[in-house]
Amino acid sequence: MRRFDSLEQVKKVNPLVHNMTNIVVAGDLADGLLAIGASPIMASALEEVAEMAENADVLVMNIGTLDAELVRAMKRAGTAANEAGKPVVLDPVGVGATSFRREVVAELLETIRFTAIRGNTSEMAVLAGVEWQGKGVDAGSDHVDQIEIARQVAKKHKTIAVSSGASDVISDGKRFAKITNGSSLLPRITGSGCLLSAVCGAFIATLPIDAAYVACLEACASYAVASEFAEESLSAKNLPGSFRPAFLDALANWSKEAIQERVFIEEGRHAE
Repeated sequence: MRRFDSLEQVKKVNPLVHNMTNIVVAGDLADGLLAIGASPIMASALEEVAEMAENADVLVMNIGTLDAELVRAMKRAGTAANEAGKPVVLDPVGVGATSFRREVVAELLETIRFTAIRGNTSEMAVLAGVEWQGKGVDAGSDHVDQIEIARQVAKKHKTIAVSSGASDVISDGKRFAKITNGSSLLPRITGSGCLLSAVCGAFIATLPIDAAYVACLEACASYAVASEFAEESLSAKNLPGSFRPAFLDALANWSKEAIQERVFIEEGRHAE
C-alpha cells in the first residue's frame, strides 16, 4: 500500500507555487492550492518572473491564454527555475488547437527542462506525435492507448508525463500507474485539469526532485478520490455549480487514510 506521505507534507512544508497561468482559472488555482495547504502566487510580468521563479518552490506554466509577452516571460522564468534547481511543470492547454500553441510549446520544450508535463490525453497525444480526434481543450475520443501516449511523452521529453481523462496515467518512461478514481463532474467545471497541474506541482515541491513520479501519482490519486467524496456530499446529483465548492472543501479535508482506503491504482512497467 502506498503511504501518501506527500499529501501531508504539503501542509507541513506549505510550498510556494509560482503560477504562470491563464486568466480563466487564476482564482480557482489559488483557492485550490490554499485548500490543500500550499501557498499560491501568480506572477507573469517579464520584469519579475525570473526572481519569482528562483524564490518559489515550484513553477507551474499553463498556456491557456497565450500572448507573445507571456511566452517571453515563461522562457525567462523557466530558465531561471532550471538554473536555481527548482522543479517546473507544464500544462499544454489546447496545444493541438492552433499552430501558435504548437509552436510555443515546442519552443518551451526546447528551452526549459520540465520536471513534469500534465495534460489531457488529447494534448499529450500532440506532444507524442500521435494522431488524435480532439478539438480545443477537449479530451477528444479515447481510441488510442493512453498508457503508451504517456510513455512516449515521458521518454521523448525526459519528464514525468501525466495524462488525464476518464483515468489518469502517470509515466516516467519505464514504469506507469493508472488511476481509475474520479467524479464525472470534474470535466464540467472550468479549470479542474489546470488545478490538477498546480496540485502536482505542490506535491513535487515537497519531495526530492527525483521523486517526481511518486509525487505526481499521489497528487492525481488524492485529487481523484477527493472529487468522489465531493460528488457524494451533494444533496442533488449532477450539479456542477454545487460540486465546485464541495470539491474545494474535499481538498481541504483530505487525509492519506481516506485516500489509501479508496484509491484504485494499476501499476506496471512498460514493455521495452
